[in-house]
Amino acid sequence: MPPTEEIVCTAEDCFLDIFENHYTYDVPDEFGISELSCPVCGGTDCLERVEL
Repeated sequence: MPPTEEIVCTAEDCFLDIFENHYTYDVPDEFGISELSCPVCGGTDCLERVEL
C-alpha cells in the first residue's frame, strides 16, 4: 500500500495548519518532504512531517 503522510505548514502567514499527502504509486527512497510545497502558500522550508 502506498504511504500516506500528514504534513504541517509552519509559516506564520499561512492559514493551512495540516494536510495529508497520499501517494498513488511507489515513491523512490530519496524522495522526501523537501520536494513538496504547501498547497496554500507555496512554501517549501516551512513543511514538517507529523510523526505519530
